[in-house]
Amino acid sequence: MALEILVIVVSYLLGSVSFSVLLAKLLKGIDIRQYGSGNAGATNTLRVLGKGPAILVLVLDVLKGIAAVWLGTWLFGWGTWAAALCGIAAIVGHNWPVYFHFRGGKGIATTIGVMATFAFWPALSAGIIAILAIVITRYVSLGSLIFVALTPLFLLLTDYTPPILWTSIVIAIFAYWRHRTNIVKIAGGRENKIGSKVKGGNRVV
Repeated sequence: MALEILVIVVSYLLGSVSFSVLLAKLLKGIDIRQYGSGNAGATNTLRVLGKGPAILVLVLDVLKGIAAVWLGTWLFGWGTWAAALCGIAAIVGHNWPVYFHFRGGKGIATTIGVMATFAFWPALSAGIIAILAIVITRYVSLGSLIFVALTPLFLLLTDYTPPILWTSIVIAIFAYWRHRTNIVKIAGGRENKIGSKVKGGNRVV
């Protein structure tokens, strides 16, 4: 039990490494949470820093989720509750990072890493539909919400362990909570679309 708790804590600390914040500080000497949408994630990195840094942040955030799941799997076995909790802990760390005053991102890239590791084909199927939604609407937030909503539904059609299914459900709840303001903006047609730029160096709301 002590080892499980330790590994979950390590996964949280791993997830707490906010590459968006670190890269913005390194490249421009700014706190990215004060610019663009105010979110410490790949989409806002694209808006504030450009494509190259955004791709790097996306890849690194995905890798956090993959690493957390494999850490739990290596120690406790595939599809176990401990491995599932390691994945969730990494997402919690990304959303509420201890190193950055608990102000992080919305966890979608890390979620992709976690769910693609646990359930590649359901995650891929949900991801394809989510990408199509982003291409059509240019709302990354909408695609993110579609991804987390469809993943557990596709899992129900396959043969995965209860911990993996419940992980996908918990992650979906996290995502909808973190995107609650985006949902309101989408409904009102005020959501920032992909490719929108920072206005005057100030935070865009």
